[in-house]
Amino acid sequence: MIRVMYFARLRDQLGSPGEQIEAPPATLGALVDQLAARGDDWAEAFSGSVLMAVNQEMADRDTPLAEGDEVAFFPPVTGG
Repeated sequence: MIRVMYFARLRDQLGSPGEQIEAPPATLGALVDQLAARGDDWAEAFSGSVLMAVNQEMADRDTPLAEGDEVAFFPPVTGG
């Protein structure tokens, strides 16, 4: 099982701060594809630029997932 958390606009768009996924896929990219396949809001949420972290370290689609991992998705932050 892994813990998945959604932050900022993703949390609002998906209507959830996070969830537990019992049978996580092998990679972060496969998880993104699995979540996007849930339908319209999900596909839209993951179609743009989304930053990802695994166990509080920035990650990319090739990052492997393991039992007990914590995954976070959040939009890019800009400042000025």
